[in-house]
Amino acid sequence: MKNPFGSQEDHGSYVNLRSRLFQSVQSANINDQILQVIKKSLEAEKVVLSRPERTRLFSQIVKLVSEDLAKKLEDGSIPV
Repeated sequence: MKNPFGSQEDHGSYVNLRSRLFQSVQSANINDQILQVIKKSLEAEKVVLSRPERTRLFSQIVKLVSEDLAKKLEDGSIPV
């Protein structure tokens, strides 16, 4: 008989911490919130884009936001 408690994660450990944090961020729907802000801003600009242009623009903006966040984490602008 297998130990029923053996396969449970130890939430205080470093094992799989990165994936647990990523899952937590995903469940917060932060990506959806960022996309909604971009969509609203684009609508306010009243610019007509094709689907590929819109997809490329969204990708570029998300990349810029991610780079900005990483930079702020590295230089200590955002306390961790």
